[in-house]
Amino acid sequence: MRKWWKRLRFIIHVRRFLPFLFEFFVSREVPMRKKAFSVGLFLLYMVLPFDLIPDWLALFGLIDDLAVFLFILQQVIKMAPISLKEKYNL
Repeated sequence: MRKWWKRLRFIIHVRRFLPFLFEFFVSREVPMRKKAFSVGLFLLYMVLPFDLIPDWLALFGLIDDLAVFLFILQQVIKMAPISLKEKYNL
């Protein structure tokens, strides 16, 4: 149950990650390969023509898009340097 609560909190507070993402991509501490990998993950998902749940199913179609976005965001957080994680309490 604790794991689900943690995921729900992550979804609710996703907008607070925008300054973190900005600093992640402009920081000299983060190697270019990590930046390219995270952008590549996002672009790969956007280019692939299939979804787990089709987008024409309105709200349900957006759920898998949100899940992929959150997965990519979690991977970016894992790749971030410790100093950046500490600055944003991640």
